[in-house]
Amino acid sequence: MSRLVVEADGGSRGNPGPAAGGAVVLDEGGLVRAEVGVFLGVTTNNVAEYTGLVAGLEAAFELDPDAAVHVRMDSKLVVEQMTGRWKIKHPALQDLAHRARETIAGRSVTFEWVPRLSNSRADSAANEAMDRRESFRRGPADGQG
Repeated sequence: MSRLVVEADGGSRGNPGPAAGGAVVLDEGGLVRAEVGVFLGVTTNNVAEYTGLVAGLEAAFELDPDAAVHVRMDSKLVVEQMTGRWKIKHPALQDLAHRARETIAGRSVTFEWVPRLSNSRADSAANEAMDRRESFRRGPADGQG
């Protein structure tokens, strides 16, 4: 079984404000296999964080449906909610967490909180989508992975 790492992040300029989620998928050797940015329009930072998570999980499992995935995020909220330690009260976050859990279903996925400075690649992807005001995806299929 291969192992992939998903670094996910999200941000909004204002809360709510223009927002995007971002994710980077790395292989066992640390090489970037996919990079995703999802522009969301105006929403909250937490919605953007969850969107980055979902986009990263989907990209990882498209690369290898059977991979063990380790998620690294600087959102304590998302990590604690996805591991079941904190309740999810906000309806929009409940919907996104449900989507993430459906993507994970039956697969090996672990979560780790990391300091913000250790999550710069995913942060850059989210900011690129915000700057461009459009979503993007780069990876092996387009010759950039």
